[in-house]
Amino acid sequence: MTLSRRRLLHLAGAAGALAATPRGVRAEAYPARPLRWVVGFPPGGGADIVSRIVAPYLAERLGQPVVIENKPGASSNISIQTVVNSPPDGYTLLFVPASAAVNVTLFDNLSFNLLRDIAPVSGLIDFPLVMVANPSLPAKSVGELIAYAKANPGKISIGSFGTGSTSHVSGELFKMMAGINMIHVPYRGGAPMVADLIGGQVQVAIDVLTGSLAHIRSGSLRALGVAGKKRSEALPDVPTIAETVKGYEANSWCGGGGPRATPPEIIERLNHEINAGLVNPTIKARLADVATTPIFFTPAEFGAYMAAEVDKWGKVVRASGIRPE
Repeated sequence: MTLSRRRLLHLAGAAGALAATPRGVRAEAYPARPLRWVVGFPPGGGADIVSRIVAPYLAERLGQPVVIENKPGASSNISIQTVVNSPPDGYTLLFVPASAAVNVTLFDNLSFNLLRDIAPVSGLIDFPLVMVANPSLPAKSVGELIAYAKANPGKISIGSFGTGSTSHVSGELFKMMAGINMIHVPYRGGAPMVADLIGGQVQVAIDVLTGSLAHIRSGSLRALGVAGKKRSEALPDVPTIAETVKGYEANSWCGGGGPRATPPEIIERLNHEINAGLVNPTIKARLADVATTPIFFTPAEFGAYMAAEVDKWGKVVRASGIRPE
C-alpha cells in the first residue's frame, strides 16, 4: 500500500507528539475519581465512627472524595461480598472488621474466601471491648453479674452487634469461662444494640468502647468490665473482666482491604496514605477521644495478622459450638 506524502507527514507528526508526551499523562493518574469505602455496619456504631474520622484525611491525601457506604448485615459478609465483586482498580475499599476473621469458621457456605479474595491494604485501629449493662440490672460488677446469672439461668439477655461478630464470640467466651447461661440477642450493628440496651430490651452487651463510651459517661449505661489485658485509660476505674474471670481476654480491630488483584502499586499508595493519617496529630487525637489505638502494618503484615486471627477465633467458634442464627 502506498501512502501519500501528506499522510506520511501526519503520521510522523502524531508519533512525535506521542513520544514527547510524559508517561504519567498518557496513563490515567490514580486516583482520578472518588473512592467508596464499604463499611459492614450501620451509621453510629464504632466502625462507622472510625471510618468517618479517617476517610476525610485519606480524601485530602488522595485528592479525591472518599465516600462511606454502609452495608450492614450477615455479620459483615454483605460488605465483604460487595468488595469481592468490585473491579480491582483501587476505587473500592473494604472496612475489614475482626468479625470477618470469625466468619471464616462460623459460616459453612460463604461464596468467598477472605484470605484469598481480599487484598490486605493496612491496619487501622484496635478497638477495646467493654461489657456494659442497663443501669436497672441489679449487678454492678462482673462478679455480681456471674452470681446473678447463676441464680437466674437462661433469663438474662446479652446483646451483640451481630452473629459471629467479635462482640458475639467474646460474649460466648465469657459465658464458657464463667460457667453461666445467658441468652444471645444479635443485632445488625452496634448502634441498634446500644439503643435497645439503653431502652431495656436487652440487659447486657459487649460493645466496642468507641460506641458506648459517651453513654457510660452520661450514665445511660453501666460499665461492668473491660475485655483487654489492662484497664482502659478512658475508664481507669473500671476493672478488667480478667480481674474476676482469670485468663479472659478479648479485643476487636479493623483494617483496610480491597478486591483481589488490585495492582500492588495502588495497594502501596493506599497503605502509605492511611498510615500517614494514623500518625497525623489531629487524627490521633480524634481516635484517642473515641478510645481507639492506631495499628500499623504493611500490606503483608496485615495479611499475616488476619490469618492469625482466623486461626485464633476459629478455635473459639469450634469450642463453643456457636452457629449462625
